[in-house]
Amino acid sequence: MITFVQGTLVEALPTQVTVDVHGVGYEVLIPLSAFDRLPPVGSAVKLLTHLAVREDAQTLYGFLTPPERDLFRMLIHTVSGIGPKTALNVLSGMTPTAFRGAVAAGDVKALSRISGVGKKTAERIVVELRDKVGAAGAWEASSAARGASPEQERFNDAVLALIALDLKPPQAHEAARAAQAVLGPQATVEELVRAALKRGLG
Repeated sequence: MITFVQGTLVEALPTQVTVDVHGVGYEVLIPLSAFDRLPPVGSAVKLLTHLAVREDAQTLYGFLTPPERDLFRMLIHTVSGIGPKTALNVLSGMTPTAFRGAVAAGDVKALSRISGVGKKTAERIVVELRDKVGAAGAWEASSAARGASPEQERFNDAVLALIALDLKPPQAHEAARAAQAVLGPQATVEELVRAALKRGLG
């Protein structure tokens, strides 16, 4: 598995880039949302990647952040009928945070506005991903909409990490709040999670 490519950006199109890695040019398909955030051609670039292998092709898909790649993989591995092309369309039309909020809220209308995602596909996304996204997705989306401070963002990230480790949302929230009260507002996400887990297991 090729997990990332790092080299010189030699060509950048809205949905495709070429990266020179020690003299080898890698063609990587990207979502439209990544194009505007690319460095200038000729600059160093690092793309997180997902390699899709079929009988007739090996295709690299590239992303600038882990949440974007995670969402891409969740879509193609979990939702029936969604392939890499539609998953890229989702990332082109919505941020991962907004997507999780829409799924958690069952907002079929918002999802169906994405290019290539009709009403039936949007309904299937909600049905098949709602349990995976759950309350954490709605809470993350509402926090982002309110415009959280750096301290609140670290707290939110710690809560989401604890939920990913199978704590219930109220339990994760309480444990992270207690950890932050002990460690102070400047505590990192890792410190908060570690302290919260010790409190939960203690």
